[in-house]
Amino acid sequence: MNFSKFTQIVEPNWLARPSTLVAPDLIGCTLVRLLPNGEIVRGIIVETEAYGPDDPACHAYRRRTRRNEVMFGPAGRSYVYLIYGLYRCLNIVTDSEGVPSAVLIRALQLESVPPWIDQPPASKVHRIAAGPGKLCQVLQIDLSLNALVLQQGNPLWLEHRLEQFQADIVQTTRIGLSQGADLPLRWYLNKCPSVSKL
Repeated sequence: MNFSKFTQIVEPNWLARPSTLVAPDLIGCTLVRLLPNGEIVRGIIVETEAYGPDDPACHAYRRRTRRNEVMFGPAGRSYVYLIYGLYRCLNIVTDSEGVPSAVLIRALQLESVPPWIDQPPASKVHRIAAGPGKLCQVLQIDLSLNALVLQQGNPLWLEHRLEQFQADIVQTTRIGLSQGADLPLRWYLNKCPSVSKL
């Protein structure tokens, strides 16, 4: 996969569409993490899941709460939450303001192994961000980054995929849900070793 530096930043208006349209379009885009010390970690998005207002698995399906408030806001914000009291998940808020909608970033193929991560065996390098909890751990994404505007210079932003990016994308059902598990709202890059569950 080509890790040439992408230059075109994903703007909020590009994300102001239903999550079911944004989720497959994010495959091949780059998630960029700017750390407080100035270090940058980059990874190509290789797996996503969509969540929207009529989806029983969506956090905002029943009502608006303090936890899901950001999902009702304008597109182009981060929605970070804790699951099982341990793992953080990063979502990108999409659609029009007032419509609760977001895309879960499930897996990244990293440009390189960050220096604060123990160097894994060569056969495992591609797995260090293969899952929503793993990628948040590697990129040091915590609840302080919730409701962040995704723009260059902030701790997180997105860059468009290159025009020559060859996207062989598979659409299937989501993982680990008790409701809405039959909905085909997960997308991943075919034959990519960094996908969370092959």
